[in-house]
Amino acid sequence: MNPTLLVYFVAATLLLAGLVFDLQLAFWAGGFALSGALTNALAIHMLFEKVPGLAGSGVIAARFDEVTQALHRLMMTQFFTRDNIERFLHKETESQALNLTPLIEQADLTPAYDRLSEVVLASKFGGALSMFGGEKALQSLKQPFLDKLKTALQEVTESPEFQKTLHEQWQQQLDRPEVVVTLQADVSAIIEARLSELTPDTVKSIVQTLIREHLSWLVVWGGVLGGLIGLASALVAQSVAP
Repeated sequence: MNPTLLVYFVAATLLLAGLVFDLQLAFWAGGFALSGALTNALAIHMLFEKVPGLAGSGVIAARFDEVTQALHRLMMTQFFTRDNIERFLHKETESQALNLTPLIEQADLTPAYDRLSEVVLASKFGGALSMFGGEKALQSLKQPFLDKLKTALQEVTESPEFQKTLHEQWQQQLDRPEVVVTLQADVSAIIEARLSELTPDTVKSIVQTLIREHLSWLVVWGGVLGGLIGLASALVAQSVAP
């Protein structure tokens, strides 16, 4: 059985038993338990939903801007701090080789072929080449040249010497304070832009999803503590009664 429903059931049973059988301890314990559980349940409901006539209800939706600002501030001050970014970047560059193959694959190397073609045509071989079609004769070599150039670039970028030089240059850039500050500003802008896309209902749903399970225990403990307070109150009342 759901713990919340169990608390309601026990509290209501004690309350009714106290009324029917004139059991003061059961009546007080059940009444206080039911009161505590219902009060906490109403408070939880008021966090997310506006209740007419109850000031302060629907606080998460009503304070939507403050919630998003708090989320942004939390992420920037606790996660994406300058020190954290520096440690992450240094750790990544020290432990991993920088793979430039995807960039090379996507790069358009046609200008390199065009420059080579211009050099060949302008050289002393250009006259001889003109007898065999000139620039058109070179077109059949274009794709093989581009493929070989990409392969050569990949081999160069994967070599230990190149990786060492690249790491050294990267580390020098990371040691410049303005680089990390700029990166932090970019991260902040991305987070802010994403948060600006959220709606009050979305934020309410996110918060409910995160803490709904734990909020139900407030009802349970409200009922338990309310019952104990009611029981103690009944015992005190009996002890001072004439």
